[in-house]
Amino acid sequence: MENIITYLDWRGDVPVSMDGFNEVDNLVLAKLSHIDFSGVLPAPGAGEGVLLRDASERYFALHGAEGENLGVFVPDDVLELLRRAAVSARFGTVRFGAYEEILDEEAEEQFAAVCAELEDNTVYCAFRGTDDTLVGWKEDLNMGVLETIPSQKQALDYLVRIARQYAGRKLRVGGHSKGGNLAVYSAAYAPEDVQERIVQVYNNDGPGFRSDLSELPGYRRIEPRILSFKPQSSIIGQILEHGQAVTVVHSTGSGGIGQHNGFTWEVHGRAFVHLDDFSLAGKRNEETLETVVSELSIPQRKAFVEAFYEVLTGTGARTLSDLNEEKLKSAAGMLKTYRDLDEETRQALSASLMLLFKQSAKNFMHDVRDTQGKSVEELLHKAQELWNKLFDSDGQDEDKPEA
Repeated sequence: MENIITYLDWRGDVPVSMDGFNEVDNLVLAKLSHIDFSGVLPAPGAGEGVLLRDASERYFALHGAEGENLGVFVPDDVLELLRRAAVSARFGTVRFGAYEEILDEEAEEQFAAVCAELEDNTVYCAFRGTDDTLVGWKEDLNMGVLETIPSQKQALDYLVRIARQYAGRKLRVGGHSKGGNLAVYSAAYAPEDVQERIVQVYNNDGPGFRSDLSELPGYRRIEPRILSFKPQSSIIGQILEHGQAVTVVHSTGSGGIGQHNGFTWEVHGRAFVHLDDFSLAGKRNEETLETVVSELSIPQRKAFVEAFYEVLTGTGARTLSDLNEEKLKSAAGMLKTYRDLDEETRQALSASLMLLFKQSAKNFMHDVRDTQGKSVEELLHKAQELWNKLFDSDGQDEDKPEA
């Protein structure tokens, strides 16, 4: 299968000045934003950008030949992408700069962005998606609780500063996962004079928003220039409200989470392989998420997020990579003794997980019946028993959620 790495083997010898910027180039730059360019690239307004070939050399000199540990969620393919892009004619002489990274546990913010000065006289502003940090995941969950999360405000501020720094140049704005959400948000809320300079906004399987943005004047102005890509069984990209039209792309990944990995998106020539519609699993993912979100009040969502984050960070972990077997056992123990939480929080956690469990079980029943024609009531009963063991560690039936 061809993907964004093999794309560089095929098209890497052709600069953007000879063959214009395309949707695959967009994902290449969006994924490169996951590289920690601290000490490699200048901050916004702090000097001229660095050729990617030189930035790559500096990066590996700083982090060693193997590069940094990106964690369990960010594919190591990102490092190979950097190596290939750096030696290509298409990206190697592109200047990268305006690198900014913020990780603030107190403010519950995880943000990073970088700019690429393309040969077509545009600047691609790439927002990083969620990284390995638990606070980054907490901020993602807060999207369903808060009208605006800190990274969205930071993205808007960053875009406005970038527009000043690169005065006279057209802008492209994009990102993958949360980065796609930040791209849409910053473009929709940007001042009109900045919006006029935006050529395209790229949302690569990014989650939506707590509130519908379609009535926002700024969103209506920018909406025709938003390109939104999602794999056929998307999960992350189906979360919360979306307004823009979607292009479904083929992924070879396993399940919705596996397909969120941009390196599994199939490429043919200068474009992704497009599909006519989401898969059956993708449609059911959307139904599940819509049901869970619609049936939980904002206070319930907030209580769930806080309790879930408390359980994970209570293990001493600060990143997903920290959640080794020992810590995961600790997390399971905390879940089993969740009665120590206050009643409101405990009920919210139980109700939220049970709602997700019931809807997912319903979809699972449909899948098995559709493909094998079997009854799964016995399986559902066994799954319910596992649920009860998890939440009724003392063997009592009180507070047991109903199936």
